[in-house]
Amino acid sequence: MRVLLVEDDTMLADGLKDVFAGAGFMFDQLTTAESALGAMELTAFDLVVIDLGLPGMDGLELIRCVRRRGLQVPILILTARDGLDDRVRGLNGGADDYMVKPFATRELIARAQALIRRSQSNSHSVISLGSLQMDMGVHEACLGGEPLPLTGREWNVLQSLLLAAPRVLSKTKLADSLSQWDKEITTNAVEIYVSRLRTKLQGSPVLIRTVHGVGYRLELEATSNVQ
Repeated sequence: MRVLLVEDDTMLADGLKDVFAGAGFMFDQLTTAESALGAMELTAFDLVVIDLGLPGMDGLELIRCVRRRGLQVPILILTARDGLDDRVRGLNGGADDYMVKPFATRELIARAQALIRRSQSNSHSVISLGSLQMDMGVHEACLGGEPLPLTGREWNVLQSLLLAAPRVLSKTKLADSLSQWDKEITTNAVEIYVSRLRTKLQGSPVLIRTVHGVGYRLELEATSNVQ
C-alpha cells in the first residue's frame, strides 16, 4: 500500500514516515499542493493525507481540484484546525475522513487502513489492452487469462503505460512513477524495468514500443507500426 503525505512541516513528516513504514506502507511526502496534484495524476496512491495549511494553494482547494479531475483516491485531512466549520468544509469538499492534530498514531493507521479497505471494496476497476488486464482494486494483473507476476515497480511502469495508451510516456515520467521521491530513480532504471516487462509480455500481442527520443508506448502488435 502506498500513501502520499502533503505536509510542509518536515519534522512531522519525518515522524509520520516512520509510523507508516512500520505499518507496512510505502510513503511519499510533498510540501505543496501543486506538486501533489501532479503526483496524483501520475501515480496510483492508495491513500492521500493532506494538511489544510499548505503554502500557496491550501489543502482544501487541493482536495477540490482532485475531485474535479475525477481522481477517486481516498483522502484523509490531518490538520490543526479543529473547528466544526472546518470539518464540514473539508468533508463537503471531497475528503473521506478528518483528523485533528495532535493525534494518536495507532488511530491514524487504523483510519488509513479502513479508508483503503473501503475504497478497494467499492472500486474494482479493471483496465485492459488486448489480452492484458490490470485490476486496480485487488492489484492483480493477467495476460491471456493467466496471472502475470509483477514486482511493485514493474506494476507501476505497466500501469502508467496502460493508462496512457496509446499515448507515449517519457522515461522521465515513468521514473517519477516508480518509487518514493526520497529515492531518485534514473532513466537507466526505467530501461531495466521495461526490459523485464517485455520479457514477461513475450509471446503475447501486447508490446512496449520504443519511440526513439521520446519514450515508450503500449500497443497491440496487430495495430502497431514498425519503427
